[in-house]
Amino acid sequence: MKHFLTYIDESVKQHWNEPALTNYGANTYTYGDVASLIEKYHILFEKCYISKGDKIALCAKSSAEWCVAYFAIVTYGAVAVPLLADFLPRNVAELTKASDSRMLLVDTPIMSGLKRDSIVELFSTYEKFCGIINIVGMKVEDNSCGKLNNLTEEVENTFKTLFPGGVTAKRVNYARTNLDAVTVISYTSGTSSSPKGVILPARAISANMEYAWMKMEAPKGSTILSILPLAHIFGQAFDFLFPFSKGCHIYIYTEKPIPARLLKALGEVKPFMFLTVPLLVEKIFRGNVMPTLKTGTMRILTSIPGIRNIIYNKVREKLINVFGGNIHQGGLLIGGAAVNKEVEDIMHKIKFPYVIGYGMTECAPLVSYTRWQDFTPHTCGAVAHPYVDARIDSQDPANIPGEIQIKGDAVTTGYYKNEAATKASYTDDGWFKTGDMGTMDKKENIVIRGRCKNMILTANGQNIYPEEIEELVNQLPLVQESLIVGRKHGIVALIVPNADAVAEAGLSEEQLKTTIGDNVLTLNSSLPVYSKITACEIMKEPFEKTPKLSIKRFMYK
Repeated sequence: MKHFLTYIDESVKQHWNEPALTNYGANTYTYGDVASLIEKYHILFEKCYISKGDKIALCAKSSAEWCVAYFAIVTYGAVAVPLLADFLPRNVAELTKASDSRMLLVDTPIMSGLKRDSIVELFSTYEKFCGIINIVGMKVEDNSCGKLNNLTEEVENTFKTLFPGGVTAKRVNYARTNLDAVTVISYTSGTSSSPKGVILPARAISANMEYAWMKMEAPKGSTILSILPLAHIFGQAFDFLFPFSKGCHIYIYTEKPIPARLLKALGEVKPFMFLTVPLLVEKIFRGNVMPTLKTGTMRILTSIPGIRNIIYNKVREKLINVFGGNIHQGGLLIGGAAVNKEVEDIMHKIKFPYVIGYGMTECAPLVSYTRWQDFTPHTCGAVAHPYVDARIDSQDPANIPGEIQIKGDAVTTGYYKNEAATKASYTDDGWFKTGDMGTMDKKENIVIRGRCKNMILTANGQNIYPEEIEELVNQLPLVQESLIVGRKHGIVALIVPNADAVAEAGLSEEQLKTTIGDNVLTLNSSLPVYSKITACEIMKEPFEKTPKLSIKRFMYK
């Protein structure tokens, strides 16, 4: 297996003068610029007595500077500890300590939050902690050790001495062979009393890199628009590391991905593929496709075979243009949660280039994926991964759901300083327990049925997977999103109405409640007795979401 940093080494040398990273609407760095900044970081780390294997936390919103800082850490031989920019300041401080990080790299908004909440003084109590550095300009924000005076100036002077003519491609040396070295510790939650830092050795990241090189399209010089949090391994691996290794130009969308603004960016960047989450896809399809296809005239026309194909071709072409016009090369890559069935049915009917993958941080991240040309609808792709094996803990894996369990080179070695969580995550015969319930057909296509911990066990012993009912509820008129919860008296649907649809229908609060209740009653007629919805609650506000826009289920009961 080829080390992922060897791919990066080769790409920097081959594409030296070409654009590598752009903050959308702002500054651009060439591959050579990235290499020069990496050297400055290495000088900074040396002056702070950072050693190989030391941890460095990185908490900032996604940006070109974030990417450079990440590269600087891992090429130095240190361990990157990416923290989500959405974490509360106290969580950032606690995870920096929990990971034994010797330094924290931030941007200005994160630093402002640390100061505002009076968190900065906590860092001075951390053993061997050097300080806080801003990734923009490498400015010292906190000098906890008292030894970082004039550090920025010293770095610049040393850099000029070492590279009087500037850094050249010949001086780049990132290639590595040690695949067992810990490279990343990823915290996907900052609110737990016992945070789980997923340990990812270079082997896990490299396995995903090789798989991407085998299965994904990424033409040299093509563009990509990155909207996913880079602190999450999904965005990190496929919005950043993989396209960078192929010599692509990565535009990083630094603002909140509001559909109207995002569509403008897609039209300008024209990415060859686009990684996203279901919620965003559903908003775009509901706004650009479904209103047209659902009209009475269009229903009639699409019932006629010859005319149907013409209409679907035009709709597909329009949608591809909405996403910039080039995603037929690599496709729309969707991950993080299930896609609404109605939306996916339309994507399949019009032959839109999309694929839904399945992965998790503990697998860095891919478990299953299939090129969009070969994708089977309503699955999460196939486990055609040379470095991952998967099985379903069920007597009949194709028909009876069981826990998805995985093993292989791409799988985590455990959780940092959390032996109990590590031990609990593996079966006696060494398979990692994903916590996801699913089935798998003969072609190894995975279908996710829900989370083990979300499963509702009824009084008569029936297993109910709330995600399956939510998928049906979400297709009802006037429904934006829903959550199914189990209570003493039965199954309850928490429903967030579609505000635009409600306003258009001119419904009062009481009429809305009655209409949704009637629609749920109709839905119940198609559900088994044990999973019928016994009550509905209309939510006044949207559900709280994680950074990857999945609902924080633990907040609702």
